Amino acid sequence: MAGRINDDDVKAVRDAVPIDAVVSEYLQLRSAGGGNLKGLCPFHDEKSPSFQVSPSKGLFHCFGCQEGGDTIAFVMKLDHLSFSETVERLAARAGITLRYEEGGYNPTSQRGERSRLVEAHKIAAQFYADQLAGPEAEIGRAFLAERGFDQAAAEHFGVGYSPGGWDHLTRFLRGRGFSDKELVLSGLSQDGRNGPIDRFRGRLMWPIRDISGDVVGFGARKLRDDDNGPKYLNTPETAIYKKSQVLYGVDLAKRDIAKASRAVVVEGYTDVMACHLAGVTTAIATCGTAFGGDHIKILRRLLMDNGTAKVIFTFDGDAAGQKAALRAFEDDQKFAAETYIAIAPDGMDPCDLRLAKGDDAVQGLVEPRTHLFEFAIRQIVSRYDLETPAGRAAALDEAAPIVARIKNVASQHEVAVQLAGMVGILDTQFVVKRVGQLARWARERGGRGPAAPSERHGRAAYEPGAPSRPSGPALNLRSPAHRTERELLKLALQRPELVSPAFDAYGEDEFTGPPYAAVRRAIEEAGGAERGVHSASEYLSRVREAAPNDSVRAMVTELAVEVLHGKTIDEVYAGQQLVQVRLRAVDRRIREVTSTLARAGAHGDPEHLAAVQNELWVLQQYGESLRNHGAAAL
Repeated sequence: MAGRINDDDVKAVRDAVPIDAVVSEYLQLRSAGGGNLKGLCPFHDEKSPSFQVSPSKGLFHCFGCQEGGDTIAFVMKLDHLSFSETVERLAARAGITLRYEEGGYNPTSQRGERSRLVEAHKIAAQFYADQLAGPEAEIGRAFLAERGFDQAAAEHFGVGYSPGGWDHLTRFLRGRGFSDKELVLSGLSQDGRNGPIDRFRGRLMWPIRDISGDVVGFGARKLRDDDNGPKYLNTPETAIYKKSQVLYGVDLAKRDIAKASRAVVVEGYTDVMACHLAGVTTAIATCGTAFGGDHIKILRRLLMDNGTAKVIFTFDGDAAGQKAALRAFEDDQKFAAETYIAIAPDGMDPCDLRLAKGDDAVQGLVEPRTHLFEFAIRQIVSRYDLETPAGRAAALDEAAPIVARIKNVASQHEVAVQLAGMVGILDTQFVVKRVGQLARWARERGGRGPAAPSERHGRAAYEPGAPSRPSGPALNLRSPAHRTERELLKLALQRPELVSPAFDAYGEDEFTGPPYAAVRRAIEEAGGAERGVHSASEYLSRVREAAPNDSVRAMVTELAVEVLHGKTIDEVYAGQQLVQVRLRAVDRRIREVTSTLARAGAHGDPEHLAAVQNELWVLQQYGESLRNHGAAAL
């Protein structure tokens, strides 16, 4: 792979693409006052707008679901792209040529090679789609029509046809400037006796796109009896196509999967088409390989690791389908989502079901009915002779660990009771205890298990290395101290010129809310508020980068976007916030010192007592000066 994108180029992309222009492509925005814009959040359902965009700062924040970040973060989260994929997309939009570290950018580098291969596939997809209308492709059109797909369906999914000659596509791509080496590397051509020839000939073609929508490969279906190749022929592994890392239809399904928190995994290209046309727009399929760990990573990104999400597998009712279902169950614990299986009573796949019984039947098929773990348990139990004690014991031995893996404790108990009935063991409590013991052992082997609520919501959540995006300690915004600390940090992020240089002399301990102390630390590590006077956007970017984890980063974004509460935001207002935060810190220290004197009593070390009394006098004088003279005393 090419190296990381040059930091200056990332900054150039952030500066070149206005966040309001990008966000406006996804939702309606209207004025929120103070130069901000607002709209309905695209990350959660809401009736009144709590999603705000600050064009001047290049940031967004939702006060409902707490999602926030810059332009890059918005596109990453909404289109489910990686950081580099997002920067590359925005750079192309802005006409910026990116440089990559580890040798820098040049057009013949691997990154340039990837762009060439993607471009070749884009042109090939259009070439195949155009061929579908020709006389030779009549057999392909008939194949689609027999399965209930008309011309509009073919166009929606980009289905095409590869001509039966040796090198139609190869010659076409040569004419578009691609070299023979590029054609072979792309997998679109293969070496022949006299040079490259087309890999796909006389077949119906499905373009396979990655999550960003780029065509990276093809699935080709045999149409003629004299074709001696396999029924389905896929693109070989290339620099841009790894079959274990792509899901057919994910580019069309990703937003509905994220919105509905539900994905339907089917077995083939025509099943994906049938589901989408029947209104099940969350359907995706693997491409010539079993569903595995890399596919799970893609779905977890789309489902946001939501424990209430659902993943529904549809498999044929035959032995191979049952085997595939059990294989999928092996990866069940990698999901936060609940997993289900859907098998039509007559064993039909979604494509056949749509033909035979219509769209409603397809929609009914994928309504979750049977948990994947329940299916796995029934398959295991069915292999044993339950008429004998030995058979019942053996079935329990194999099935109990499956029940112990169920994530929901209440469901685990209920299924343990069901297992006792399935196996035929009258002592239900024996089975429940057995499952509970296995679950405890599994947790002990896996580590400490979930953190206690006090740990998840304490100060540690805002320390470096803490887990991403915990909810954090509850801040009491009725507390005058917390309100003022929050307002001062907002000023330091939004209007640093009003609080500099005084703010940079404030210590972390002057902020009593742990999240606020963490933000203060991030500002300091970014070079202080005074840095923001000279370059506001770069300053905010540095503060967000200095945040130790996503919790602090989200707080920085929230404070940078939230409206300031003063009627007039000027030096007087800023001075009032500076004084209030400092004065409360002084008063806290006075109480601590007074307590120290009381504990020492009259018998303490005279020299130490004198030093403490002197500190108390200085603090009292400073506090009085702050009350009398305000910001001038800072």
